[in-house]
Amino acid sequence: MPSRRELISLNEKEIQSFLEDSKTLIIVSNGLDGYPHTMPMWFYVDNESFLYCTTFSKSQKVLNWRRDPKACLLVESGETYSKLKAVMIYAKAEIIEEHEAVCDALVNISSRGQKLSEKEYQKAKKAADNNARKRVLLKFLPERYVSWDHSKLDGKY
Repeated sequence: MPSRRELISLNEKEIQSFLEDSKTLIIVSNGLDGYPHTMPMWFYVDNESFLYCTTFSKSQKVLNWRRDPKACLLVESGETYSKLKAVMIYAKAEIIEEHEAVCDALVNISSRGQKLSEKEYQKAKKAADNNARKRVLLKFLPERYVSWDHSKLDGKY
């Protein structure tokens, strides 16, 4: 008989779908003072399951990940305990400073759920150019997932 943990875990396909349907990622870096540094960020996930967001190059989280690339990421949903659903990801953070990559990420984040033509994509990329100048791309390389979906218990706890 499966454990309760096994009953509520999401499979790989469910995790991918949940991440693709979510907009906000809670990112956690290890602060210099030993306290976690937690921030909500908009993000996108690619076909290889890497997660991306952008931030200012001089932000505290970038300084933290330059010292220690370990990251913990969380996406959650549910307004009641019986609907609580989440994916927690242990990952390594990679900081990418390439301007073109930052522009692409800004477009991918802002256009999630939309199908842009090549012309629309290039127009959005040009609009993102100025914003990208002070930013870096954060690429998260997942190492391990922990997930739960309380709705799988059908109200039986």
